[in-house]
Amino acid sequence: MPNHVKAILSLLVAAVAAGMFWYQDDVGLKGNAWVAAGLAAFMIAAVWLFPEAKGQKQKGEDWRK
Repeated sequence: MPNHVKAILSLLVAAVAAGMFWYQDDVGLKGNAWVAAGLAAFMIAAVWLFPEAKGQKQKGEDWRK
């Protein structure tokens, strides 16, 4: 995945997580707010740290698939 796509995805996840954190904190769900923030941090880290899965082509496999 290209870096600019990762950056856009990270910003989108951070924005949604910030909105969830603010809303859940506002209605009194303090524990859920921190779970949402932790999950967002994990998702952003996973996008940047773990490589994209790529399958290996088998012998005789068509390159168009």
